[in-house]
Amino acid sequence: MHCWKTINLKKQYGFDRLFMISALFGVAVFMASYIGLAIVYATPLSDQYFLFFIVSLLAIYPLHKILHFLPLIGCHKSLKFIIRKQMKVCPAFSLHVNEPVPKIRFLLSLGTPFLVLNTAIISLSIAMPEFSHYFAMLLAYHCALCLTDIIYLRNLARSPKYALIEETDTGFEILIPPVVS
Repeated sequence: MHCWKTINLKKQYGFDRLFMISALFGVAVFMASYIGLAIVYATPLSDQYFLFFIVSLLAIYPLHKILHFLPLIGCHKSLKFIIRKQMKVCPAFSLHVNEPVPKIRFLLSLGTPFLVLNTAIISLSIAMPEFSHYFAMLLAYHCALCLTDIIYLRNLARSPKYALIEETDTGFEILIPPVVS
């Protein structure tokens, strides 16, 4: 196999720039979702269950990482779970795959948290419009978390169909299997 392309977002964009873009994306999602829900539903907002909102806010990040893991369940022997501190305070969880994974499975792994959690949050905001401000904040936070996944999805979608994706210290490598004649 040979490497078709290496993708390293931290090297390409830098942590500070990714953080800023992610924060701006989250603010934009909050504004759009909150205004949209306020226009559609004229119900008064409730500030009950604020503690439940805080717990939900704290639970989104671990749920996001677990949902990344689900499509890779068949590769569980080659997964490595790492916890490190980001900005000296916040724990950051990482899943590293030690062997190449088929492109479609990796794309599914990147897209699952976005599709599942955002669908759940939007459905709950429609079902309980009196808490739409909470759900708008949860949606914005999760979309900000998903920004790097979306950028990786965009880059990997352009790769060859039968490529394998391998995670290394330098980023994600898109590997092309040799042509069998």
